[in-house]
Amino acid sequence: MNASSIIFNPAFAWPLLIAAGVAMALLLAFALWRGLKGWALRVLGAAALLLALAGPSLQMEERAPEGDILIAVVDDSASQGLSDRRVQSEEALADLQARVAGVEGLELRITRMGDGEDNRGSLLMTTLAEALAEVPRDRVAGAVLISDGRLHDLEAAPDLPAPLHLLMTGREDDWDRRLQVVNAPAFAILDEEQDIRLRIDDEGAAPGTTLVDLAVSIDGAEPEVYQVPVNEELILPVTLTHGGQNVIQFTTPTAEGELTDRNNAAVVTMNGVRDRLRVLLVSGEPHPGTRTWRNLLKSDSSVDLVHFTILRPPEKQDGVPVSELSLIAFPTQELFMEKIDEFDLIIFDRYKLRGILPASYLMSVRNYVEAGGAVLVAAGPDLAGAQSLARSPLGAILPGEPTARVLNEAYSPEVTDLGQRHPVTRGLADFAPEGGWGRWMRLIELDETSGNTVMCGADGRPLLTLDRVGEGRVALLASDHAWLWSRGFEGGGPQLELLKRLAHWMMKEPELEEEALTAQSSGGEVTVTRRTMAEGAKELTVTRPDGTEEVLPMEEVAPGLYQSTFASGEIGLFRLAEGDQTAVVAVGPASPKEFEETIATGDLVEPVMAPMRGGVLAVEDGAPQLRAVNEGRAAAGRGWIGFTPRGAYVVEDIRIVPLAPPWLMLLLAAGLAVAAWLAEGRGRRARKA
Repeated sequence: MNASSIIFNPAFAWPLLIAAGVAMALLLAFALWRGLKGWALRVLGAAALLLALAGPSLQMEERAPEGDILIAVVDDSASQGLSDRRVQSEEALADLQARVAGVEGLELRITRMGDGEDNRGSLLMTTLAEALAEVPRDRVAGAVLISDGRLHDLEAAPDLPAPLHLLMTGREDDWDRRLQVVNAPAFAILDEEQDIRLRIDDEGAAPGTTLVDLAVSIDGAEPEVYQVPVNEELILPVTLTHGGQNVIQFTTPTAEGELTDRNNAAVVTMNGVRDRLRVLLVSGEPHPGTRTWRNLLKSDSSVDLVHFTILRPPEKQDGVPVSELSLIAFPTQELFMEKIDEFDLIIFDRYKLRGILPASYLMSVRNYVEAGGAVLVAAGPDLAGAQSLARSPLGAILPGEPTARVLNEAYSPEVTDLGQRHPVTRGLADFAPEGGWGRWMRLIELDETSGNTVMCGADGRPLLTLDRVGEGRVALLASDHAWLWSRGFEGGGPQLELLKRLAHWMMKEPELEEEALTAQSSGGEVTVTRRTMAEGAKELTVTRPDGTEEVLPMEEVAPGLYQSTFASGEIGLFRLAEGDQTAVVAVGPASPKEFEETIATGDLVEPVMAPMRGGVLAVEDGAPQLRAVNEGRAAAGRGWIGFTPRGAYVVEDIRIVPLAPPWLMLLLAAGLAVAAWLAEGRGRRARKA
């Protein structure tokens, strides 16, 4: 295969040669206008000179033709495993290989595409672009996708030099049921109704069902089943009852004949938060610790604080008229009887019985705790006296009984062995200043009657005791000197951290529960954490989305804190169990992207195929023929697909022969100039004669 062409190697820049040509044309026009003799010879001489300066040469190439390439991208993603699509793909590929083998000069390059990482779906266009980058562009005669047409990277479509076709797997009578969450809030206020919007759609050749069952399960509990319409947006009200992470799973049963049940479930993770925390602080008398409690509670903008303090006890008689002591009466009846259930926490700070709060009010507080409320008693010396709260109806739920002895001596608070395992005091020693915690100066001696003593004072006596009463919680702090830490006495201590944890534990914040099982998924791994007060080895039972179970040991990473990490390996809902604690964790979406939409279609690829006039052919209709078509013509039709021969070649040898040697063109120009001079001389002599 040979080819010839004329090339130029000018002695001067082209603009200069063009200017010379223009000047020659002007002189020719002038000669014609004046009727001068010999102008033709002079023009030929000038043209010969310009041609010599342009340096024309004959270039002769010896070319070796190269074959055309047809690229085939085979979709091996998860959706191709539905029905008999994978068998269809292999049959279509085998037939394409056979037909390409029968076309001289056409080569087939095969690329296979699996699932995209991180649930990115089918990356057909990315795979096609990578395949195009590996071959010379001028040899690409066409490309064929063997797929169900479900791609998720249309924006990565390459600029195609030749027609693109889709051999579409799947069946015309395929149908599938799909459950999808349209909108779900990431946060929800506890005990307030939140709406989750979802849809159940029947796609493809569906049987025409109008109602289906929908099961709703929160945190792996027994699901509630509802009948809901198909192909309509549904609004499902959900009310969260506990803070922290709430995993809500929606499931619809598998119908006979549908392609897959992998998209029949959806998982929503919502964090339950409190709208406002209402705290009632009851101070028996002003003292330095009162300011500490107020600073702690007012530092949190989400806390609504009601402070009830006794500034002037009833027994104080100094003759001041009552009308000058206060403007309005404090609403004790409303607070302690009518609206007590609206408080999340009640704190008694150095309170003693003075007849201001009658026994019926304190009985109401006791009932409030047993029904799920929380009470913290920060004791002063009065707890050991005759006016002690322990002698009121509230004393029946306190975890300690005072011995009537008050120790006014310095001691360093310490976390007990049990406290090392409790979330309220675990790791509290890490907050100790250099040299250790500062000392406290007072301790009310108690006999522990129930609960867990997590901190102790002088000679190991109980300092902080926590207990559960009914549905509620009680904490007893046997000292009123926690404020010394906030003042930095002898270096101070983690007073703010301790009281903050204590308040949050009493208000049942999930991260401070003693017995809990939690899990976090990140980077293909699931980390499970078990908090417990019990000692001994722990084993985690993991139930995977496919129903298989495995038992994993848990390592104690801190007192009362066990962890285990395992590779998820698949996407879906994992159920976890250790002892009497259970939890669920969603790894990725409940239905992977590959199974969100499963009905085969060519509509998604159509925008990429249209510029080069490619086509979509269903594999179930039979194997298409392969034809060569010219560029710009229709490249697909009924039962056939086309490729565009590119005529690519490799130049093996080049020979260059000058067409106008400088010496020859100079001699020719000189001869023509002399001939023109002679012709003009004869003309002048003839005119004289």
